[in-house]
Amino acid sequence: MFDRLEDLLLRYEEVMNQLSEPDVANDTRRFRNLMKEQSNLAPIVEAYGAYKKAKQGIEDSLLMLEEESDDELRELAKEELNESKEAVAKLENELKILLLPKDPNDEKNVVVEIRAGAGGDEAALFAAEVYRMYVHYAESCHWKIETLEIEEIGIGGMKSVNFMVSGQGAYSRLKFESGVHRVQRVPETESQGRIHTSTITVAVMPEAEEVDVQIDEKDIRIDVMRASGNGGQCVNTTDSAVRLTHYPTGIVIYSQTEKSQLQNKEKAFALLRAKLYDLELQKKQDAESEARRSQIGTGDRSEKIRTYNFPQGRVTDHRINLTLYKLDKILNGDIQEIIDACIAADQAMKLSNFEDKNGNS
Repeated sequence: MFDRLEDLLLRYEEVMNQLSEPDVANDTRRFRNLMKEQSNLAPIVEAYGAYKKAKQGIEDSLLMLEEESDDELRELAKEELNESKEAVAKLENELKILLLPKDPNDEKNVVVEIRAGAGGDEAALFAAEVYRMYVHYAESCHWKIETLEIEEIGIGGMKSVNFMVSGQGAYSRLKFESGVHRVQRVPETESQGRIHTSTITVAVMPEAEEVDVQIDEKDIRIDVMRASGNGGQCVNTTDSAVRLTHYPTGIVIYSQTEKSQLQNKEKAFALLRAKLYDLELQKKQDAESEARRSQIGTGDRSEKIRTYNFPQGRVTDHRINLTLYKLDKILNGDIQEIIDACIAADQAMKLSNFEDKNGNS
């Protein structure tokens, strides 16, 4: 591990030297790549520097204990020795986590798809609430939200909604939201006061660039039509809505959220690319069963990951046995505590798997 850390330290110094060259800013692509590499290496270099400082602290304290006869100074040296040992143990674990293989999609924007499942209108209403939860969370992270496709019902619910979240590290934080979300509450239309259980599914897909997914024109049918539903003056007056049909997979994308046909076409293709890329990721995960076991619920879309219980005001994440009694805050976008817990559990599982492979070294 420490040989690798020394190599990364040298690479960090090389990157910093290159960034200081006068001509590097003129090459936008090179400058962007170097800045990204510097950003990725900086936390490792910082933690490694703190680790070496703590190791030096241990040596200095031991030397003082050997040479000093003054009781007060020896007591001070013992305290510093204990503090340095604790710091070394903590930083060693932190460095192991920082050196774990990174998900290549972590820095990407995401496309989120929410679909109402069992429960009829109640499921559609909950889908709309979860959509707003993610919108509020994205706003708190200063991310951009863009609706790609939406199918609403008249009472304020959503049968389905697809939207893009653009922002640094969006996939790294939201990928743990994929799965079945269950709600338990008394619907407004329930006269007997009985608790109903409804479900929705959430799929979080990394945004795919054209270089990530090749779409053959022969595999696509593009239909244009007049938009329907709410949408202002352009609805039912121009052929602005676009429907894409991808023959090999049977995926159908319908986009009508924009006024122009070109914009709707761009959104439809963006959503199609994300879905095709996600299919490839799913196939890869299925082939790598061990990798799926080392993840916290980012693979199986049929997995029940979370329950929102309204009578008790609680939210339970079943993957990590976390229960929080702040349902209102969570539905208002306060989901960082859940996301942090999922990230920590995922890192711990990967670290355990890494140590088992390497003989706990």
